[in-house]
Amino acid sequence: MYDLIKNAVHDDEAAIEISKMDKDVTSVVDAISELSLEETMKLGMQFKRFPLGCDLTEVVAGTCASDLELMDLLGNCRLSDMIGAPIHICAYAFSDIGEKFGMTGLEVMKKVHEVVDVPLDLDHFGENGAMRLPKNISGCGGECYNKGPAFTECPRGRIHERLIDKELEQKDDKEEWVKLSSSVAVNVTCEQTGDGHAAPLREAEDIANLAKKYGRGLESIMFVGDGYDEVITGFEKSIEIGADVIVVEGGPFNRCENTTESFAKTIAAARILSPGKVVATNGAYEHEVRAGLRTGLNMVITGFPKNHHGYMCGYEPGTARRGKFGLPRIIQIINEEFPNRGLPAQKHDLLALATAVKIAGPDYVYPRKIGDYHVGDAHWATLVNSRMYQNIELKHTLDEIVSLADGNTISLHGGRFVSWVIANELDRYVDEIIISDVDEWVLKNSVDNLQNALNATIIAESDDKVAAKSADFSIASSTMIPVKENVLKKVPNALTIV
Repeated sequence: MYDLIKNAVHDDEAAIEISKMDKDVTSVVDAISELSLEETMKLGMQFKRFPLGCDLTEVVAGTCASDLELMDLLGNCRLSDMIGAPIHICAYAFSDIGEKFGMTGLEVMKKVHEVVDVPLDLDHFGENGAMRLPKNISGCGGECYNKGPAFTECPRGRIHERLIDKELEQKDDKEEWVKLSSSVAVNVTCEQTGDGHAAPLREAEDIANLAKKYGRGLESIMFVGDGYDEVITGFEKSIEIGADVIVVEGGPFNRCENTTESFAKTIAAARILSPGKVVATNGAYEHEVRAGLRTGLNMVITGFPKNHHGYMCGYEPGTARRGKFGLPRIIQIINEEFPNRGLPAQKHDLLALATAVKIAGPDYVYPRKIGDYHVGDAHWATLVNSRMYQNIELKHTLDEIVSLADGNTISLHGGRFVSWVIANELDRYVDEIIISDVDEWVLKNSVDNLQNALNATIIAESDDKVAAKSADFSIASSTMIPVKENVLKKVPNALTIV
């Protein structure tokens, strides 16, 4: 495995071979441990490229804290929705706010669900539904992150306290919370020597089963820990419970001598091992966040003032404390690392992606595969369960697109996942499908994958005009408006899907 991973740093074919094979966690972690930091970062970014992984970079916003007014919570959620940041739901905070205003936590959840379109990510949720925590935890000032850099337990000696009686009062609402969510997060750090920080594994397994029952995405939270045995355990437990997304926590939960390198290596391993090809962090010092982004990190969970994610990402020891507004800081860090890219993903990006998902349909997207690859990634599955997806009105359904395609040779302009789905549906009716894309990497891998999966002859063509000239009918198979407009300049008669 080491030779294959070493080669994959620079060699596309080695990366593709790894992406298709069954992978042993220990072998992957061992191999990456032998790489330099520079090689590790290149490897992670290699596996973030299409079609091996997911190239989306986004922020997810924690909008809540137990001592917020309901109006402030809803305003925070509306602001997140306006900028297109999925919302990270801390179930204990929703319940605490509800208690203060004569509501249940679920009723607060419903209010948020009614006013936003972005996906909702449910966390701090256990066998009794919303976890309830004493004030010394729900209002924690963030001592562990502030003192840093490495602790095995809370600096104040606390354990993972729970107010079980309060949880049981609203246990009947448990499944309704999950139904309103797009994804659910569980924590496996209890298996990584973090039993003082997280609920026992049985609760993670219980919620994982509930998420799967309702077709919700599943995120597994693990920490870097000692950088080796605990990392291996975290990945193994995450995969065992069926996680789609891997969430890596660093900060004081990164006890390695070289915290930058160990965080990067954990992110690189997650890029290869994450079943849904999405890798996030819910807590990492600034130097870890920057290293993670350079190693292929998709998602940084941050937050509004008073939310614990507000200080857990992007600050260094001595500055990380409750009350910080982490969201703008993380946006700035992302733009410093990737200047002039228009990152993180914004609402128009999510709308384009949600439209692609709706055209494909929930039965076609991840975890379903065409050929050797999933159609999309875990983002696609979670978007299905958002109001954004539900409210989209399609210009043409998939069936209509196929029925409108007239001829025996069809050109698809845009080589990403929507074109895979359209090609798969056209396969019964045509002899040739031309895939056109300006990105040579996308074009080559799409054509290779489709040719192995379909009966029609799949032809690669980088020039839209040449592709259209060779076809009986052309389809601009992108839901990104700028891409569609660019195709129409060269192929004005192409059928558009948005």
